[in-house]
Amino acid sequence: MVDSDIKNRQRIAVIGGSKATAEILEMAKECGRLIAKNNAILVTGGLGGVMEAASMGAKEAGGLTVGVLPGRDKDRANKYIDFAILTGLGEIRNALVIMNADSVIAIDGSYGTLNEISHALISKKPLFAVKSWHIAQGEGERKRGELIHCETVEEAVKKAVLAGTKDG
Repeated sequence: MVDSDIKNRQRIAVIGGSKATAEILEMAKECGRLIAKNNAILVTGGLGGVMEAASMGAKEAGGLTVGVLPGRDKDRANKYIDFAILTGLGEIRNALVIMNADSVIAIDGSYGTLNEISHALISKKPLFAVKSWHIAQGEGERKRGELIHCETVEEAVKKAVLAGTKDG
């Protein structure tokens, strides 16, 4: 039997690089903590760097974490992941991270993060960025989605929570 509270909780993805500076990792940890304090479920790619730091913050605040892994080995998930989803898809799993979120927060990141940002824009997911990619979008592309830059993770989480409560 599925707990309806868990089933109906908002899911917020945090995306970012597997390698990051101490400043970025601290931001990601705070982001995860704030997501948990808002009773949302954290969704990440389940590995290291920003994903692990956000998961650590969520767990320290009593939250639930989901990791959508690129491989077939659940032991590859970082130690803060509650539910490891195995895909065997490599980087293609980025689309699944986005599909399983109501809203997305990008923190820093490299090309894998850019790929996830693209999936979020195509899927019209509410998308918020802190110290991440700046993308010039053509007029036609704006109809798909929008990347909203935030100064702090507090601002990004607040906007993600509000966006995720609107008609999903």
